Amino acid sequence: MSDMSEAPKMESAIGKMNASPQYHLLSNIPVRLTVEVGSTSLRLSEILDLTEGSVVELDRQADDLLDIMVNGALIARGEVVTVNGRYGIRVVDVANTEAVMAGVERRS
Repeated sequence: MSDMSEAPKMESAIGKMNASPQYHLLSNIPVRLTVEVGSTSLRLSEILDLTEGSVVELDRQADDLLDIMVNGALIARGEVVTVNGRYGIRVVDVANTEAVMAGVERRS
């Protein structure tokens, strides 16, 4: 983990987005951004046996990148950082458009 002192600023990306009228229409739509550390499958009996201090092994290595998801669709991968004593995530790899769109449910 590291701090965000060397992180790039978002003004340049936001400036490009604001310059396009198509993005302006979408800019106020709320989305849910989540970061997935890992997952595992457990039997209900194993969940009921969990107590304070229990450790649940996840399907990722400690040094693996974390999945950054928007409304359940993978958009990027990143690493944990600390920002003023809070957790943050540094984007390391942005998913390609085809992979992002494959995760988006299409409705007609």
